[in-house]
Amino acid sequence: MSAPTASRSLPHDGDLLLRVADWAGQHALVLFIVSLAALVALCWGAWRTVSRWAALRRPMSSNPWLAFALRLAAAFGVIVGGAAVFTEIADELGSGRRLGQADQVFTDALSRSVPLEALQVFAALTRLGDTVTLVGLCVVVALLLCWRGRVGLALAWVMTLSGGGLLNATLKHVFARVRPIHDDGLVQADGFSFPSGHSSGSVVAYGMLAYLALRLLPLRWHGPVALLMLSLACTIGASRMFLRVHFASDVLAGLALGLAWLGASVISIELARWWGRRRRRVFAQGESTTSG
Repeated sequence: MSAPTASRSLPHDGDLLLRVADWAGQHALVLFIVSLAALVALCWGAWRTVSRWAALRRPMSSNPWLAFALRLAAAFGVIVGGAAVFTEIADELGSGRRLGQADQVFTDALSRSVPLEALQVFAALTRLGDTVTLVGLCVVVALLLCWRGRVGLALAWVMTLSGGGLLNATLKHVFARVRPIHDDGLVQADGFSFPSGHSSGSVVAYGMLAYLALRLLPLRWHGPVALLMLSLACTIGASRMFLRVHFASDVLAGLALGLAWLGASVISIELARWWGRRRRRVFAQGESTTSG
């Protein structure tokens, strides 16, 4: 890997991709803040619009099949979008050099532009995506769900987080990409770099927390909790890039992988719920016929 100043010697003056990567690295902190604020505002606006539409038309209460279909369609869209982004990045890495150069140029520019105080904040926030943190969260939430009698949800929660971690670990060994140099001493990381485990794990864990909030909490909490979880997942992913323990493409691929796995998990849970309700209805109808 090149030293942090190596990007000045890279021949990217005539390469638009490398010039954009260099510019983005120099303004990365501002771009992150603006992008996160825009994403939260967009999601909040979409949430309010959907909520008003639902309040006027009440599709969820009058037509549960429509509600079920909408949830599955949304999750399926997440799967397709996440998988497509991950595949595109993986293909670019496989074919080689330009994406790798852009990653290095961006990382080098980032190392010169982000103040130490911001890096210290990111170093604290990135702990929320550590394996120890997510394992502890997994255990605590599972126990709380079991205590509330939601054993099925607890099992789905544990399987989703465990499966996401296993998938990420497998892909890391498939691609075996070396991490960028991170010698500022704020955070140390070993192992392979692609895709980012913090990024994918945070999307899965905090995305599942948002899903549980939609299932279990009063309606007034749905929007705020979902936006908080979205902000956490994005910030944890970005922290890996700012701390230079991952390349930008590692983080983007991790976020996309996490979204795809989260969507697949939500579809599986919703289908299991539908199948369980169907079996209970058939059983109840059979009992009624027998007693009649």
